[in-house]
Amino acid sequence: MIKINRMKSVFAHAWILAAILFLISGCAALSKDDKKEASGSTFQKEKKNMPSYYDFGDVLIPNELKIDTDSSFVYKAPGFSGGVLALSGRVEIGSLTTFFEENMAKDNWKLISTFKSPRTVMLFQKQNRWCVINITDGDFSTDVEIWVAPSVAEGGSGLLK
Repeated sequence: MIKINRMKSVFAHAWILAAILFLISGCAALSKDDKKEASGSTFQKEKKNMPSYYDFGDVLIPNELKIDTDSSFVYKAPGFSGGVLALSGRVEIGSLTTFFEENMAKDNWKLISTFKSPRTVMLFQKQNRWCVINITDGDFSTDVEIWVAPSVAEGGSGLLK
């Protein structure tokens, strides 16, 4: 009887020791994973917070704006992409206007004119292209249309010649 109680006691102590070691090793692995995940999630958050160029290689778009693919049309040819990108997001119109003024200048776009009203229209020009940014402040989100079109040569052709 004493032998059985002693065996039960040894097994009970062994199980408790195994459980403690398991918990300690599990917590240590968890804290390492948390550190890796924290550093990885910081990088992912930084990556998510970075603006992107999307279809036009020289028109930077803030990450708060999401593309409306149903209302967008992009034409790509060798050396040129143009069309319209429709976007929306919860962004203040003033900060959005400042964002485009600063970043378009960095990409060598020249601001030609700006119209400010309930709808803001910004007109930019490059050597061979035009860009019109139309910003409309809605009730729940801000809608943005970015139009990029080639410049027409001075000689012109077609109906407007």
